[in-house]
Amino acid sequence: MDSFSRRNFIQTVSAGTLGTSAVWGQFGPAGPPAKYEATWDSLKRHPLPAWFNNAKLGIFVHWGLYSVPAWAQPSGELGKVDWSKWFYQNPYAEWYLNSIRLKESSAYQHHVATYGADYDYYRFADTFTKESRKWQPEEWASLFRSVGARYVVLTTKHHDGFTLWPSRVKNPMKADLPTIGRDLVGDLTKAVRGAGMKMGLYYSGGLDWTFEKRPVATLADVGATVVQSQEYADYADAHWNELMERYQPSVLWNDIGYPKAGRLEKIFSDFYNRDKEGLINNRFGRDHFDFTTPEYSRYETIVEKKWESCRGLGFSFGYNQIEGPEHVIASDKLIELLIDIVSKNGNLLLNVGPRPDGSISEIQKDRLLTLGKWLSVHGEGIFDTKPWIRSGVKDKDVDLRFTRKENSVYAFLLKHGASDSIRIPNVYAAEATKVELLGRAGSLEWQQSGRDLIVKVKTVGPYAAALKISPVPHQLVRD
Repeated sequence: MDSFSRRNFIQTVSAGTLGTSAVWGQFGPAGPPAKYEATWDSLKRHPLPAWFNNAKLGIFVHWGLYSVPAWAQPSGELGKVDWSKWFYQNPYAEWYLNSIRLKESSAYQHHVATYGADYDYYRFADTFTKESRKWQPEEWASLFRSVGARYVVLTTKHHDGFTLWPSRVKNPMKADLPTIGRDLVGDLTKAVRGAGMKMGLYYSGGLDWTFEKRPVATLADVGATVVQSQEYADYADAHWNELMERYQPSVLWNDIGYPKAGRLEKIFSDFYNRDKEGLINNRFGRDHFDFTTPEYSRYETIVEKKWESCRGLGFSFGYNQIEGPEHVIASDKLIELLIDIVSKNGNLLLNVGPRPDGSISEIQKDRLLTLGKWLSVHGEGIFDTKPWIRSGVKDKDVDLRFTRKENSVYAFLLKHGASDSIRIPNVYAAEATKVELLGRAGSLEWQQSGRDLIVKVKTVGPYAAALKISPVPHQLVRD
């Protein structure tokens, strides 16, 4: 998969996400207004709230009817499968309905063999509704908080149109659309806030397969099947208004665009006027957003505009029962991913795909708990930090990432030689500098060797270590 195709997909799923100039030019008049008006000029004055910049780690949850069949061909990560094959071998289990509409797909073959060709997707609602009654939202909140997450984003309605809250808004295209008995959105919102985290809500604003029956078979079909009718615009607007009124989310996380007839200026201004520290992602495809959302990808350098990388622990967001350890990101790579993202001014929105009863698979729990254990020692250099002069340095001997907090710089060691010292290229330290290894008591010996800082330490363990350098080195020589 070439890099152009990956960028093309991200632009497509964002359905109108603005280009680089917009990413860097979202700064309107100084200071937020006392009250936001339903205009783009007023909305652009919204500043990034400190809590989101400091959070660094959030948990994404994909849960719905697709969690019942829980099946997708684990063909590879987004961006690593040829687009001519992607939708017929779609590794996203949450796209199950679309996949079984493609008669040549592996999912359709599985569906016929398992349930029968005439088994309607929405019949999974009976099982999901029954099983989800067993779910204990406080267990999720406790787990996510123990990992170190500071916010959670739940899929309230995915592309299949099924809502996880008992909406008063009736679907005009599918009168027999199943409804949920339990308010899953409300229950999780209460538990998440009770555990001291922020709550965000995902909504599929562009795709709704109860309105659009044509399957997505190509990359071009994604944008072409975004629903644009006035009827759908009114429906989606009513859903967002209902979600904001009932649950007061801290993040509006939309997906794959939005109908052009939607009244987003009004929705956004109402949202900001209710919560000045709320955030809006870039996937509405409009002139204003607070942060960008690369999917299964990340930026290569420090980006001034805040961003958030989202991905599943495996190849899928929704639970996929046939994903094995070989399809799930290794713990060391997950830790390195978080470090790299934070060093470049990003957050990681890490997805969990639960089973219908709300249980989380052991392999997903293992990755979360391992990350949480590592953060309990190294989180000092992750949370509440900001990027340094550059994100890192990589050569044949070392692979480092930097963050900064107050008067200290943290150098995360992703790779280094087997010697008893670590060389940090192009860093000058003041004479009174103190260097520590997080998780180990005492100061380390160091010396300046020309352009490089040499620290005497031998690290052990399978995961990235971190040096804390105080005060901030006063000079960085660029390559």
